[in-house]
Amino acid sequence: MKQKFSILFSQFSLLLISLLFLSSCGTANMELSKQQSEASRNLGEAYYAQGDYTAALNEFLKAEKLYPDDPYLQNDLGLTYMMKGKMDLAVECFKKAVALNPEYAPARNNLGTAYLAKGEWDAAIVIFKEITDNLLYATPHFPLSNLGLAYYNKKQYETAEKYYLESLKLEPDFVVALKGLGKTYIALGKIPEAVKTLEKAVKNAPNFAAVYFDLGEAYTLAHNYPQAVFMYQKVVELAPDTTLAEEAKKEIMKIR
Repeated sequence: MKQKFSILFSQFSLLLISLLFLSSCGTANMELSKQQSEASRNLGEAYYAQGDYTAALNEFLKAEKLYPDDPYLQNDLGLTYMMKGKMDLAVECFKKAVALNPEYAPARNNLGTAYLAKGEWDAAIVIFKEITDNLLYATPHFPLSNLGLAYYNKKQYETAEKYYLESLKLEPDFVVALKGLGKTYIALGKIPEAVKTLEKAVKNAPNFAAVYFDLGEAYTLAHNYPQAVFMYQKVVELAPDTTLAEEAKKEIMKIR
């Protein structure tokens, strides 16, 4: 009986040792996969920074095969899909990133931005309001401005104005919010306010052709045609051979 128990105990001990060994190997393999995935992710981020989105995507997909549960990788994938115009895939990746790390605010903000790009204004509003409610979010002027954009596109201009002003209260020189507020003032018929706001935007971003175009529109509505022509000419100068430049030329012809 003792001999039988001794044999069973030995077999059980060997089984435990085997399980511990396999567990140790599994942990080691998982750690190795994470390290290899991180290396591919880092390389992908370097390609992304260079504007080579195809090479970046290739590295990110390699990384995902090795370790898909990395929220930073899923965010990188989402950004890359956005740059390649694949908004549905971008949304899915940003959703994964947020699910893996609900406190990862940049991924949540990017999810809202992807919804904006898709024209899903209500979905974007939900996301950006969640972010603005987070008192620990370091740059709330971004989601506030994005809320302004979403409401502008819903033609709820008074609400858009409110959020743009809140954004600019936190960051007075934020050009995106200045541009958005200027366009909102145009939509509301507040032309003097539009001119003043867009003049500040041009001063803060002297190479931003789209702001000159909006200021040209504001000057036209203010019947300041010489200044309007000058602004449209700046668009052509800053962004030649673009659709925006062609639109600016058409506006100049209308004035003349």
